[in-house]
Amino acid sequence: VQLQASGGGLVQPGGSLRLSCSVSGFLLDRPAVGWFRQAPGKEREGVSCLSTWNDITHYSDSVKGQFTISRDAAKSTFYLQMDNLLPEDTAVYYCAADLGHSSSYALCTTSPSDWGQGTLVTVSA
Repeated sequence: VQLQASGGGLVQPGGSLRLSCSVSGFLLDRPAVGWFRQAPGKEREGVSCLSTWNDITHYSDSVKGQFTISRDAAKSTFYLQMDNLLPEDTAVYYCAADLGHSSSYALCTTSPSDWGQGTLVTVSA
């Protein structure tokens, strides 16, 4: 199982970014996948997770209505669309999966077994 995140960068407040996570070793048709972030001095937070078998999503309260998680099973890639970004969204973002979890809520509230490398998102003027 491998995951590779990309798409981070510097964006101004109010801007948008789309993160991508390319996966190998499993199909995006059963397990839960998701995005986590860790800001300096803060605990890691599960922000957006997706159950790939039924497309049920879970979002943390801090990003609800602002972030959207989606997948393209044919491309073995899932995404995090981030809109109206704020300075407090600055963090290292990690994609993750757990083949033992099919629930998006369970994934976002536990520690997944498989992680991609982080990609830094900086929101600053």
